[in-house]
Amino acid sequence: MWYHVSRPSEFLVITGRGIDELKIAKKALVLPFQKCTRIDVSPVNYTFEVNAMSTEKLSFLLPAVFTIGPQADDHNSLVKYARLLSLHQRDSHDVKELVQGIIEGETRVLAASMSMEDVFKGTKDFKREVFEKVQVELNQFGLIIYNANIKQLVDVRGHEYFSYLGQKIQMEAANKAKVDVAEAKMKGNIGAKQSEGLTIQSAAKIDVETKVITAQRQGRGKMEEIKVGAEVMIFENQQEAEVSEANAELLTKKAAWSQQAKMAEVESEKAVAIREAELQREVKIRNTLMKTEHFKAQFLSRANVEYHVKVQEANWKYYQKQKAADAILYEKQKLAEARKVESDAETYAKK
Repeated sequence: MWYHVSRPSEFLVITGRGIDELKIAKKALVLPFQKCTRIDVSPVNYTFEVNAMSTEKLSFLLPAVFTIGPQADDHNSLVKYARLLSLHQRDSHDVKELVQGIIEGETRVLAASMSMEDVFKGTKDFKREVFEKVQVELNQFGLIIYNANIKQLVDVRGHEYFSYLGQKIQMEAANKAKVDVAEAKMKGNIGAKQSEGLTIQSAAKIDVETKVITAQRQGRGKMEEIKVGAEVMIFENQQEAEVSEANAELLTKKAAWSQQAKMAEVESEKAVAIREAELQREVKIRNTLMKTEHFKAQFLSRANVEYHVKVQEANWKYYQKQKAADAILYEKQKLAEARKVESDAETYAKK
């Protein structure tokens, strides 16, 4: 009795007592009368050169590399592989011949149904169909294709189809390149001429637009100059009008002040005349009083006469002084008013 454990890339295949057919596990206790075999499930690369023939009876070589191994994630496939191929090493000659036979057979069958042109142009589709058909055959052995790489198709000696086809394609590519170069040169020459013409047209257009813009700017400049000149003239006229108005107002005020001064002078003269008239009237009154006193003196006593004379003289002096003072005060007031008017007129004229 032994306990067996497989490596990461291995499985244990156990047969014998108590097992119907076989048992696959990663670890197991092997009992007496049981047998344990290890199978390696890591993939193997198989390189072939398949000699195939197209529908035109043209032979060619198909170099291919297939990476094939047991399908480790499917239990039924592992059972098939363990039952059919566990006695052989995974890279043994027998397994290689088995795989090669399947690949060559399916490839020849598929190539025989296609023309050389189809095989050459549809390499991807050809690879996919080969992959699918080979996988169907490998499923019965529990194998799976991990990767398939079909290299460039090769001519068989005496059948240089791919060589001639390559030369043909090369010549066609060279001729096409010459045509493309010629067309490119032609387009370049045409483009250069077009570019030159567009440059000349653009330059002419820019010159015209520049002249138009220059003329517009000059016109706007002249208009602004005329406008400024007109505004200056209007301002000067307004200033002259304001000065004239101020001068006229000053003259009017001077005339008014002169008139007021003259009126004050006239009023002063009239006041003097009125005062003289009053004095004359007083003189007359005094003469009358003197005459009256003279008559009274004739009829009254000397004492009464003297008394009345003294009273009259005192009254006369007092009245005379009062009137003189009033006349002087009135004259000074009028003179002061006249001087004030003249002073105001001179002050305004200086401003």
